[in-house]
Amino acid sequence: MATKRINTNKVVVITGVGRGLGRAMAKEFVAQGHRVAGCSRNDKKLLSLEKELGGPNIFSRVNVADDSSVKQWAENVIKELGAPDLLLNNAALINTNRFLWDLSAKEFDEVVDVNIKGVANVIRHFVKPMSKAGRGMIVNFSSGWGRSASPQVAPYCATKWAIEGMTQSLAQELPEGLAAVPLNPGIINTDMLQSCFGPSAADFPSSEEWATIAIPFLLGLSSKNNGQSLTVN
Repeated sequence: MATKRINTNKVVVITGVGRGLGRAMAKEFVAQGHRVAGCSRNDKKLLSLEKELGGPNIFSRVNVADDSSVKQWAENVIKELGAPDLLLNNAALINTNRFLWDLSAKEFDEVVDVNIKGVANVIRHFVKPMSKAGRGMIVNFSSGWGRSASPQVAPYCATKWAIEGMTQSLAQELPEGLAAVPLNPGIINTDMLQSCFGPSAADFPSSEEWATIAIPFLLGLSSKNNGQSLTVN
């Protein structure tokens, strides 16, 4: 049987740390004394985050839709920090506001590849080490649009509904000590929201404001929450 850690500092893996919620979470977790391994496709934003937060945190350029890149990243993280206590699948794309029949196949594929396949890739390469360690919480970021729908964001809605179902199945597969939840973060003023809501996105909390509420919520999750569809509030 795996030995449980006594110290309260967590190893937190976050995808999509270049901007928005991912970046805000990385900063807040580090500010609270936790170690973060984050990834993004944006070299410039990764470099600025690395300079700001420094070691022992790890920030890597990874396209979560590329399984081989995720595999290499996971191996590096496990080697340097060990198995994560929290695995936060946050990276996501949203399509341009258009009716479904006006979207190109390329744009539809990109949303699906990151939002669904990317989450599966990360789970594929982190869950086995987490299982071996006998602990860990997997949080797959869903959306209000993973439980409802709106026009002109059909691909995004489809992927977030998929996250809800995929996470529910995963929760039933995990060994004792691990848990998984789909999480609706709520409505936050991010680049993605601005692409849909325009100037009215400013009526909602910033990523940084949200993170001060979300991090205690995330740290409070446990195996009793396994399979629950949750919302940060």
